Amino acid sequence: MSRVYNFSAGPAVLPEEVLREAADEMLDYRGTGMSVMEMSHRSKAYETIIKEAEADLRELMNIPDNYKVLFLQGGASQQFAMIPMNLMKNKVADYIVTGQWAKKAYQEACIYGKANKIASSEDKTFSYIPDCSDLPVSEDADYVYICENNTIYGTKYKTLPNTKGKPLVSDVSSCFLSEPVDVTKYGVIYGGVQKNIGPAGVVIVIIREDLITEDVLPGTPTMLKYKIHADNDSLYNTPPAYGIYICGKVFKWIKAKGGLAAMKEYNEKKAKILYDYLDESRMFKGTVRKEDRSLMNVPFVTGDEELDAKFVKEATAAGFVNLKGHRTVGGMRASIYNAMPIEGVEKLVEFMKEFEKQNTK
Repeated sequence: MSRVYNFSAGPAVLPEEVLREAADEMLDYRGTGMSVMEMSHRSKAYETIIKEAEADLRELMNIPDNYKVLFLQGGASQQFAMIPMNLMKNKVADYIVTGQWAKKAYQEACIYGKANKIASSEDKTFSYIPDCSDLPVSEDADYVYICENNTIYGTKYKTLPNTKGKPLVSDVSSCFLSEPVDVTKYGVIYGGVQKNIGPAGVVIVIIREDLITEDVLPGTPTMLKYKIHADNDSLYNTPPAYGIYICGKVFKWIKAKGGLAAMKEYNEKKAKILYDYLDESRMFKGTVRKEDRSLMNVPFVTGDEELDAKFVKEATAAGFVNLKGHRTVGGMRASIYNAMPIEGVEKLVEFMKEFEKQNTK
């Protein structure tokens, strides 16, 4: 069976070259006579893998020396608790709620202190990003939190919020390494890797050193203290070793493609093909305000649930898989991460045009 075009939101498509390379090394990693899966995380071979991965990520994102890079477990969802546990010194934080994951992070923060919802786009089913140029940021807020790209709803911040001097904490799970970022604008930038970088099971946290302290909320488990992981170079306990190894390969793949500026250009080209068609189609409609559209996640609908279901079924049979929208919004969603080749998007649009022709009375 040939490979399908996988439009899944995560776990998602990975670069074929990376998968082939990992397959070649599966039984014998570079003369060690064993797989990375079997290797001690304290071994010389593994030390090289994790250090190279960090060095390549630092180079790709131009991460300043006063930021730590942590490879952790528990996914982005565990960070919903870890962030307030470590950062809520005044027990106050401001949240901008632009989708389901930002909402979950906000609800989690409410357990640990006073979380203020200072802006939201829930009034229009999260189909836009609110104006964040002059928000009522709390004077005693420890940080301002956003989810930068909303996987389910297909929105993306094009301008970061004005946090009025407070550290910005951003969940970038679904736009990680899709374009250049200025890390210095964030206190914490983090994401689960299973959308754009690697297999599920790793979350990468890039955190400014002054935010890593002993002063955490009482009762914070040892494993949930940033300082423990930072002091131990992400090796306090057994890390998600194989996942980090794959991430490292993806970093090298992105570097070989020309880095994040080249990725952004490629991603814009891919997204334009799909959005241009959605804008001219009489059957399919995009669901997001144009200026807030994501390059990574493209939700669309026909307006008829039965027709949506028919489209998903026929698309799957034709080799375009995982196009069903999230259960909270319905319709369809094409996730077109870094590793989705441009021909995948072109062929999807061809298929959509044909479907439209066949199903228009």
